[in-house]
Amino acid sequence: MSTDIKGGPPPQVDTRAVAPKPAWQRVLTTRATAILILDVVLFLIFTAIKPVFASLANVQTLLLSGTEALLLAVGLAMLLGAGIFDLSLGANLVLSSVVGAEVFKAIGHPNASGIYSNVGVGVFVCLVVCILTGAAIGLFNGLLVAYAQMNALIATLGTLGIASGLAYVSGGGSDISGLPAQVQANFGLRTVAQIPVPAFIAIVIAIILYLVVRFTGFGMRTEAIGSSRVAADRVGIKVPVHLLRLTILAGALAGLAGFVDLSHFASTTITGHANDALNAVTAAVIGGTLLEGGKISIPGAIWGTGLAVILQGGLVIAGVSSYYQLIAVGAVLILAVGLDRVSFIRLQRS
Repeated sequence: MSTDIKGGPPPQVDTRAVAPKPAWQRVLTTRATAILILDVVLFLIFTAIKPVFASLANVQTLLLSGTEALLLAVGLAMLLGAGIFDLSLGANLVLSSVVGAEVFKAIGHPNASGIYSNVGVGVFVCLVVCILTGAAIGLFNGLLVAYAQMNALIATLGTLGIASGLAYVSGGGSDISGLPAQVQANFGLRTVAQIPVPAFIAIVIAIILYLVVRFTGFGMRTEAIGSSRVAADRVGIKVPVHLLRLTILAGALAGLAGFVDLSHFASTTITGHANDALNAVTAAVIGGTLLEGGKISIPGAIWGTGLAVILQGGLVIAGVSSYYQLIAVGAVLILAVGLDRVSFIRLQRS
């Protein structure tokens, strides 16, 4: 028998392969699952405090409230996966809704009594214009970040100011109202199987993005860029082009969220979206998407959005002051960043 230099037997090495965890066990131990469980617990707690919280009307309200947040969160999750950020999403939403409202009024041809003659055409064109406006803002961001190589935070902070200013100028400093009730009845407040149509569309988009991230080369390239932009470039990934596609995608989703907002209230809400970008990053990061890039969790973004919506809605229905709501949301944001740091450190060590 051979011995080591100290004269004893050589160390025994266990060469047995470690069996992979079953799929169900991997699912149950993900951050997304933990947030989903927390969502359920919070929902039950608020229902115990105020049983009306579980009513169909309130659940539909929560779903509508979460629609815009979810569209922004999944778009931002894709950006974060590639290691870039977008502070202008809320302003993008606002400007897209303002432009869409202006176009709707121009096409709908309201008469002196405010009756529109072309509501159906106006709604469709408004939807297209909102999405295109959002995509154009995303394109502008992408050119700054991907090709001019500007810092994403600085570039999108500038875009935030420009888009906000244009929204105020276009709307004359006030909200555009007076859109016909059919806008709400045919889309904004319409339900299918008791699920609001906007929420259903947002969920479908989230599922599509999950499949893209999980099973396509586009998702793989996105996470590869977030892990190491230099390495991604060396293996042949066209990084600037890919980043441009991501910013356009996130911008288009913000534009769609602008149309949802417009159809929900039948008017613009210029001052109601100041914290949308922060809410989106909170939902994405607390669900498992890394701020540093390299990992995207679309299910986590869904349940993270649900956490924010349930928390805010529950505090409102429980009669908690809006000041305490701000404290709660801020605490969740800090928790999200803390969890992100823990995940990043573990990823580096593995």
